[in-house]
Amino acid sequence: MPILLIFQLLLLFWEAFFGSLSSKDSPNSFQSESPNLVFILADQWRAQEMGYAGNSQILTPNLDSLASQSLIFENSIATLPVCAPWRASFLTGQYPLTHGIFYNDKPLPNEALTLGEIYQAAGYKTGYIGKWHLNGHQKGEDPFSGRDKPVPADRRQGFEYWKVREVTHNYNNSFYFDEKNEKHFWQGYDVFPQTDSAISFISKNKSKPFALVLSYGPPHDPYFSAPEQFKKLYGASKLQLRPNVPEEFQDSARKVLAGYYAHAAAIDHAVGKLLRSLDSLGVSDNTLVVFTSEHGDMLMSKGVLKKQRPWDESIKVPLLIRYPEKLGESSRRLRNPIGTPDLLPTILGLSGINIPVSVEGEDFSKELLAGEELSSEAALIMLPVPFHEWQFSNGGREYRGIRTARYTYVKDLQGPWLLYDNQTDPFQLRNLVNNPQYMGLQKELEAVLQAKLDERKDGFLPADDYMTQWHYLYDRTDSIRPVDYLSRNRFP
Repeated sequence: MPILLIFQLLLLFWEAFFGSLSSKDSPNSFQSESPNLVFILADQWRAQEMGYAGNSQILTPNLDSLASQSLIFENSIATLPVCAPWRASFLTGQYPLTHGIFYNDKPLPNEALTLGEIYQAAGYKTGYIGKWHLNGHQKGEDPFSGRDKPVPADRRQGFEYWKVREVTHNYNNSFYFDEKNEKHFWQGYDVFPQTDSAISFISKNKSKPFALVLSYGPPHDPYFSAPEQFKKLYGASKLQLRPNVPEEFQDSARKVLAGYYAHAAAIDHAVGKLLRSLDSLGVSDNTLVVFTSEHGDMLMSKGVLKKQRPWDESIKVPLLIRYPEKLGESSRRLRNPIGTPDLLPTILGLSGINIPVSVEGEDFSKELLAGEELSSEAALIMLPVPFHEWQFSNGGREYRGIRTARYTYVKDLQGPWLLYDNQTDPFQLRNLVNNPQYMGLQKELEAVLQAKLDERKDGFLPADDYMTQWHYLYDRTDSIRPVDYLSRNRFP
């Protein structure tokens, strides 16, 4: 273990139990009023599919109620919109090219300093329930082989209470491994027993500070496996689609959307039960509740499904933060963007815990506590290596970009690729890149993007360079490029 990491952990433990070296009133001192943390994570739930976001056809009454008491982040951006990279950036507060998880099923290094370890060092009881997706697989094994194996104790990154499976999307026949690596099955649709487990953890630890991550699998596909009572809520033929769904895909899009909504309604039902338990246990006021998702889902917008792509359906995710004791009980909307690496430092700031030097994201807690707008100009988005459903042969490409409160600007290895004014064109139907009328704006956004890349020391290299640097192998056919990879139409 590197000496710097050892020093950081020792310092965190010292401050948790003895106070800061510089002040006896350090917020890291163990105090009974230290806020609890309940972090609720969905998988592939895009920001647009919420009642509080203006969608009248999806039924999310419990999340809408939570939003009425929360900070609502209107531009919460998945820095790298795919599963494992998002999780690694959330838990470490680092960008993907720092922690090295820019590709699914690669192992997060043991040396990474994570949320679980930081809260544990600050005197918290820590727990993790549900999907993990950071243990990866060994070289030479099938790329998905690690998804059914237990995560070794030394790979759990500071989480003590443990009911986890690396990855599954079979929500009705789902198992997990406990602290002793013993295998158990969730009964029925796994969202519901996972929520019950979370409530049990909270009940047993309500007299001490606790930090819990509850990680659901849905509404990630398969889209048609939610319980029947929630499927019955939605008739596919009646659903309205986003205007950027091509006509030839609209029938299938409605069917997919109905199944997706059923999963979302089931999660909303579970979240309601969890929130009511916080009230009944008397810990709501001093509990920091966060609800978000790893990334979105195109859901046939622009004729495609799932994530990785730089469009809003893929990169924008819901983000709610409720903390009645310090943030009040009324809703407030924030328009400026927040990126994935910013979540950990902001949550630590709200918890009164010092932020380790390894964290690269921005701490926005002061603005939130002061009732101010975020000080961010833009959130970085990236895809160093396209893979799996958006591999090279399926149109995938390396990109870097920014999402501001108003604009999206993205370039690929050939140069500027996408430019949208999301205020006048919210469905991103008109690509303005290299349009002479917008060259001034494009140059401004290019300067902002380049400054962020310079700050990250990101040279924006081809995918193969990063795979070689991290000694990774492509999965199956992910590395195969079409012959016209660099010359095909770049402006869909």
